Formats: sequence, structure tokens, C-alpha cells
Amino acid sequence: MSRSTEEWRAAAAALEFDGRPVIGGARVDARSGETIEKTNPATGEVISRIHACDASDVDAAVAAARAAYASGAWSRAGAGFRRERLLEFARLIEQRADDFALYDSLDMGKPVRESSTIDAPGSAALYRFYAEAIEKREDLIPVTPPGSTALVTREPLGVIGVIVAWNYPLEIATWKLAPALAAGNTVVVKPPVEASHSTLLLAELAIEAGIPAGVLNVVTGRGSTVGRALGLHEDVDMLAFTGSTEVAKQLQQYAGQSNMKRLALEAGGKSANLVFADCDDLRLAAEKAAFGSFYNQGEVCSANSRIFVEREVYEEFLRLYAEAAQAYAPGDPLDPECGIGALVSEAHADTVWATIENARRDGTIYAGGSRPDIGGSRAFIEPTIVTDVPADHEVHTREIFGPVAVVTPFDTEDEAIARANETPFGLAASLWTGSLSRAHRVSSRLVAGTVSVNTVDALGFTTPFGGFKQSGFGRDLSVHALENYTDYKTTWMQWG
Repeated sequence: MSRSTEEWRAAAAALEFDGRPVIGGARVDARSGETIEKTNPATGEVISRIHACDASDVDAAVAAARAAYASGAWSRAGAGFRRERLLEFARLIEQRADDFALYDSLDMGKPVRESSTIDAPGSAALYRFYAEAIEKREDLIPVTPPGSTALVTREPLGVIGVIVAWNYPLEIATWKLAPALAAGNTVVVKPPVEASHSTLLLAELAIEAGIPAGVLNVVTGRGSTVGRALGLHEDVDMLAFTGSTEVAKQLQQYAGQSNMKRLALEAGGKSANLVFADCDDLRLAAEKAAFGSFYNQGEVCSANSRIFVEREVYEEFLRLYAEAAQAYAPGDPLDPECGIGALVSEAHADTVWATIENARRDGTIYAGGSRPDIGGSRAFIEPTIVTDVPADHEVHTREIFGPVAVVTPFDTEDEAIARANETPFGLAASLWTGSLSRAHRVSSRLVAGTVSVNTVDALGFTTPFGGFKQSGFGRDLSVHALENYTDYKTTWMQWG
């Protein structure tokens, strides 16, 4: 049964906040003694103080993870043991789903309707997916000369560093942690300082689920301190990251400056959505385009924020798209009826608003373009549709990470493909057509890790997610994500 706004507010008022890191299975204070004030972006209210860890805390967490890995209590435990512990972990996440939902909503402003019905149960289901995958992997016995046998196994890498983005705090942590833990690794996580509480709760529930102490550690604090220390740490074997392309490039440098640690980087995006005149249902295309550009306040790495429409249906699409955008009107994130919530902070909203003002100056604001004051907060921005701006304008070229999309007409298929690929990113793309041959032809030429045909931003547990070009490398989701956290080991036995 869904809760009312008043019920969600009452649950939020009763929620406990603890901003201390979890190292070696216990809550500890940051050694610096410094804390960071954490506010709810939708209200401006201070809700917690996040402990600002430094390199010495990272050292302690990595040491705990290394000791846990070396003990074999998790890394050498049987597949059945890890499976049962992760299944229990999933059950506990479901049991605390409303708490997870509230933490993410209060931390980063997203509608609690989405965090409670999609993010929390989806994360529990993903732990369950990887738990079941543990016993279904197979090793190899390749052909070798007579008198010998070779075993090829996939082995865990060791201590994994994980750096989580703030737009989907629980889900993105889960995308990294579930396969890393399933493979037998131990982990040190740096959650986003903007939204740390759901990851901290994960670390507590891991102990309750029977996952040995030190297997999952969480070190809170700033990316410039904690993230840098993880990137440069000589005893971190692999680093998984979701965030900006700029930070991803820094992490590559850190890996080269330290121990050549493995990397899996899911970085920026600027996804295109191509709408052809032979689309079977233009209204559906417009409604899905609104979802693809405005859902989660547009704070989505794969947001379809560049929309190219065949000129024949351009005006009609714009009208339908503007109508569909009205379903994403901003409001109180604890109101189950709100369209979108607050952006992660007023400072981030300022940056998004500056982009809208530039677009107003250089082109046309077709719909939206306002910044309402809701509950005394200026972190809300109305979904905004931009037209008539030049191809090199920042709304075409820069990842805005807000509810802003640009719509542009095209005349030919080749032009649409060229415009879609005219970006340094390659995370996702969408196209709408009633022609099967066009669907195959265009999707094969789009440079993107996922191409959604007659839908937007499609993903699932069984399909890999990640990008090309400056959107990074490595894949989340599916059994292929296990490849990030393992590598092949050959054991050759000569017996004749």
C-alpha cells in the first residue's frame, strides 16, 4: 500500500542519520574529526553531518578489506555460502526498503515514489540475481597435449575500490557491489558526499546478513580526498566508478601513477533520440522522450537530452512533447504525486539555470524555463525544452544533468546519424521508426553502448550497460559485469 505525503513525512521525521564511516564491520569516527553539513535540497534543512575521512581512514579501510580477503572467510568460501549470504542481504534490503527510499530522497531530492518502488526493490532483486549467478558460472578445461590437463578458472581480483555517483546512490552502489561481492572480492566504497546514507545502511545490513566483517567497508568524505586516496592506493586491485568524464580521466592517471590497478569507468553521456516520420505512434514517442529527458530531474547519465526529429513531423512532435513534459512538474519529493523532485543542491541548480538562461539568449525556450521556489528551496527547475540553438551550443555538447532537452529537425537519415554521433560520448541512444530495416540500419551506425528502438533508455539485469568513447569502459549489469571483478587463471598439470 502506498503512503501519503503525511505518512512519508512522519517516517522521515523518525529516521535516524549517522554519517560515520563503516570500517572492519563497525561504525567509527573519521580520524580528522571534521564533518560536512548535509542538507535536504528540497527544504534546505540540515539533516546530518557526514564524517570527512582522509587518506588515513582509507588506509584503515583497505587494510580491513585486505585482511578479510586474505583470511578466505569470503574469498575462499564456497559458492553456496556466498549465495545464501547475498540472498539474506537482499531480503534485509527489501525489509528496509522505505528507509533506503527516504535516505536517497532526502539526500538528493528524488521523488520517494520512485526510490521506494523502483530503486530499493530493484537493488534487492539485483543482489538476488548475482547470488543466483554464483553457482551457475563454469570454469574451463581446454584441449592440451597428451599427458597434461589445464584448468582455466576466473579468480577474484582482491580489494575493490568503488566510487558511487549521487544521482542513484543505492542503485549505482548495488550495480558495483553485487557482482564484486558475488565474485569473492572485498570492497571499500566511497559514497557521494551528497548522498551517503543509503550506502552506509548497506554496510550495516551486510554484517546482519552474515557477510564477514571487513568484506564491505564504506569511507565517507570528499572525492578530492577519499576518491583520490582510493585511486592512488597501492593495495587496491581494481576501481569501479560512476561519475563524470573529468573524474574518470583523473582516476586513469591515478592508476598509472600507482599500481596499474584495473578500472571500470562509467562516465558521462549526452544521448541522442532520433524520431523518424515513419514512427508508428508519435504520441508514445513524445511521452517516452519526456521520460527519457526529465525523469529523475534529468540527473541521469544516459538521459536522452538531444532529440532529433524528422522535419515532416517536427512541429507535431514538439506539441506532443511539451504536453508530455507537464507530467514532470517539480514538487515536494515526499509527495507521491509530484512529477520530479529537487535537484541535488541549489548550487547544482544554479549551474543548470545558467545553461537555460544561455539557451534563452541564443535560441528559443519552447516550453518550461522557470525556476519555482518550493518550500523555500531554489533547487527546483521546471522541465525545459530548447529549440533553435546552433549545433555547437552547450545544450548540444555538454552534459547538463538537469531537466533540459534540445529538439532539432533533420531532413535525411544520414544527417540524423551524423548529428547523433557528433559527441565525445557514447553511452546510449534511442530511435523511433516503423521500419524494421531502418531500425537495424540506423542502430548499427549509432555509436552507443545501448541503442533503444521504439523506447528510451532500455536496460535490464540480463543486458550489459556501459559506453564507448569518453563514456568509459567496462560494463555494469548482466553476468558480463563479473568480468570487471575477476580474471582468468590457468593451472597446468603435467602428469605424463
